Amino acid sequence: MSDTVSGAAAPADADPFAAPHDPMSWDPLAELRAPGDPAIDVLMSGTVFLDIVFTGLPHPPKPGTEVWAAGMASCPGGIANLAVAASRLGLRTSLAAGFGDDVYADFCWRTLEDQERVDLSRSRRFAGWHSPVTVSMAVDRDRSMVTHGHELPISTAELVGDPPPARAVLTTIGERSADALLPDWVGPARERGAMVFADAGWDPTGAWDPALLASLSGCDAFLPNDVEARAYTRTDTPQEAVRALARHVPLAVVTCGADGAIALDASTGEEVAVPALPVDALDPTGAGDVFGAAFVVGTLAGWPLTHRLLFAGLAAALAVHEFGGSLAAPGWGDIRDWWFGVRARAAAGDPDAQCLRNRYGFLDDVVPTTHVCGVRRAAATIARQADLTRPA
Repeated sequence: MSDTVSGAAAPADADPFAAPHDPMSWDPLAELRAPGDPAIDVLMSGTVFLDIVFTGLPHPPKPGTEVWAAGMASCPGGIANLAVAASRLGLRTSLAAGFGDDVYADFCWRTLEDQERVDLSRSRRFAGWHSPVTVSMAVDRDRSMVTHGHELPISTAELVGDPPPARAVLTTIGERSADALLPDWVGPARERGAMVFADAGWDPTGAWDPALLASLSGCDAFLPNDVEARAYTRTDTPQEAVRALARHVPLAVVTCGADGAIALDASTGEEVAVPALPVDALDPTGAGDVFGAAFVVGTLAGWPLTHRLLFAGLAAALAVHEFGGSLAAPGWGDIRDWWFGVRARAAAGDPDAQCLRNRYGFLDDVVPTTHVCGVRRAAATIARQADLTRPA
C-alpha cells in the first residue's frame, strides 16, 4: 500500500467557512455568534465508508440462497453519518478523514464537501489506498453489516494536526479494545475551549473493559446506547447505568431505542427521561449519530436538558423514516414540516397530536418560520454529479 498523500492540513488561522453561508439554510446558533468565536462549531475525525444499504429484506440471507431487496441506497457512511447530521442541522462541521483515490472516494468527497457543506480542509487523499466499504442489510427494524477496509497509512492525530479552535469535538471511545482512551488530539482541542462529546464504539471482544470509564474524565458528555452503557458499568438497567456513568463524566446520556432516552447532569443532579417518538422505522442506520448531532445542537444553543433529549429523539426518528444512512439525516426543513403538521392536526382535534403539541411546544421558539431548502436523499446508484436529484 502506498503512503503517498495528497492535500495538506489547513493553516492554523484558516477559516473554512469564510464564504457567505447559504441563505436558504438555518443557523441555530446565529444569535450566539460573536466576533472572535471559533469558525468551526464541531470538529471530528474518523473513517469514511462507502455505504451500500439494502432495505425491505423479507429475512436475512441464508447460505446458498439469494434474497431480493425492495430498496437500495448508496451514500457516505461511518463518520460521515455524524458529519452530515451535524451539518444538516446548521453546525459548521469540519471532518479530518482519509480518502482513497478511487471512484468511491470521489463520490464520498464530492457528496460531503459540495453537497453537504462539510469542511474537508483537514482530510487527505491517499494514492493506492482503496475506500472502505460497508454493505448494510435492514431487516425488521434491525440491521446486519459486512465491511471491508484497511488501516490508514497515517494516524488520526497526523490527520488532525494541531486542532483548530472549535465549539465542540465529537469522538468515539472504546471502538476497539486497544483504543479505550480518547484520541490524542482531543485533549488539546478541549484545552482550546471545545466541549468534548463522546459515544461508545462496539466492543467485538465482548470484554467491555471498564477501564474506558477512566477516559471519561476528558469528556464533557458521554452518549452510549443502553447495551453499551450497561455493559461498561456492569449494571442491569439504563437508570443504574446513567447514574454510574455520571460519576465519571459531567453529563451522561443513555439512548434506549424504542424506550426513549435518559440523561443525568452530574453538575446539577438533574435526571431526565423522555419517551421515544413512535415511528415506522425503515432503516436504523446512523440513527445514533443523528441523535448525537442533534443533542450537540441543543447543548451549544443552551437549551434545557429535557428539550435537548426530545429534539435529539425527534431528529433520530425522522432519520429512521428514510433509508440511506447519512443522507437520511433530517434538515431543518424536515423538522419544520413535521412540527407544522403536528400543530395542524392538533388544531383539528387529533388527541395524539395534541399530546405531541404539548410535549414539543418548545419547537415554536426553535424551528424556522420561513422556508428552508430540503435535503437530498440517497439514490440507488452512485451519481455522476452531486446535484442529481432522485426521480419522483
